Amino acid sequence: METKIYSVSQLNKYVKMVFDKNTFLYNISIRGEITNFKAHYTGHLYFTLKDETSSIKCVMFKGHAESVKFKINDGMKVVIEGQVSVYEANGTYQIYCKKMIPEGLGELYLAYEQLKVKLETEGLFDELNKKSLPYLPTRVGIITSKTGAVVQDIINITNRRYGKMDLLIYPASVQGANVAETVILGIKTFNALNNVEVIIIARGGGSFEDLFGFNDEKLAREIYNSNIPIISAVGHETDFTICDFVSDLRAPTPSAAAELVYPQMSDLIIKIESYKNRSKKAILNYLDRKKEYVKRLKLSKLEKVPLDIINNYRLKIDAVLKYNENKLHLKLEKSKSRYLQVVSKIDALSPLKTLTRGYIVAQDNTGAVIAKTNQVKSGDNLKLTFIDGKVNVIVE
Repeated sequence: METKIYSVSQLNKYVKMVFDKNTFLYNISIRGEITNFKAHYTGHLYFTLKDETSSIKCVMFKGHAESVKFKINDGMKVVIEGQVSVYEANGTYQIYCKKMIPEGLGELYLAYEQLKVKLETEGLFDELNKKSLPYLPTRVGIITSKTGAVVQDIINITNRRYGKMDLLIYPASVQGANVAETVILGIKTFNALNNVEVIIIARGGGSFEDLFGFNDEKLAREIYNSNIPIISAVGHETDFTICDFVSDLRAPTPSAAAELVYPQMSDLIIKIESYKNRSKKAILNYLDRKKEYVKRLKLSKLEKVPLDIINNYRLKIDAVLKYNENKLHLKLEKSKSRYLQVVSKIDALSPLKTLTRGYIVAQDNTGAVIAKTNQVKSGDNLKLTFIDGKVNVIVE
């Protein structure tokens, strides 16, 4: 029977297939010491993991390497999690690493990850629930150690950038067993007094163990329930705690927190001048547009329309006045004619008119007109009225 001969590539491919089908090797955790560590410019990490008698090559691709929040050095003892497989090109079997934690912190990391998942599921990290920071707050509360350099860093940054500042310091423990308790008390105090507009929880850098007090569930819920916006400035840029995720804003360092709260005064002045110039330019442009509009209006027929309306009303008023004047004149003429007719009739009946024709009016001493001779007797006194005067006579 002829022996079948395989190529190296076929063998390596088969061995890789055997490794990949083995569920035990698919997701395995290994403890060891790092040697030959190299961080490639692509972001991938290459190293060897060894113990007292053996070693194995490891690779951690960039996507997983970005989750490592501590500095990796040769000689560091770690626990890695990943898949054992074969690199076909040279037949080397190696671990494709997905997670890495320093040895001895396994339980802390597990507690951290479990709490993180729990709170994230409950929505405590949701961006929609985060409060916005006030612009140029009048007073800022800082929860930190009163003896550390963090306070001075914040004061120096604030004084250099903004000048005027009003900071209230709540002294708290930032390392040890009672970190969460004192920080919670600081948050409660500021919320009860309501005397600050924003709170900064600050601490300098440290190991994962040093910062673990900020991974407390009660502290996380107190931050979430705070009525005052909270900035978490715990550790360095590569350090992440539960406090960072639940706070309204995370600052990579305490100094960066001060920069987020207080802007550069010179930048404010430049911005104000810019707004001032833009407002002035906008007003001038608005006035120019209105002037141009008025100018076009004067040249258009629209300007004449109001004047035409006024002139039409003037003509109507003149016509009405003329009509009323003529009507009044006509009425006066009719009244005058009737008056003359009445006067003529009255004049015709007037005794004076009779006197002008040579007649006289005789009256007795009582003023009664004597129309007949039997109304008088001898010796009566009569008054005779002529056209030009009166005389008294005695009847004989």
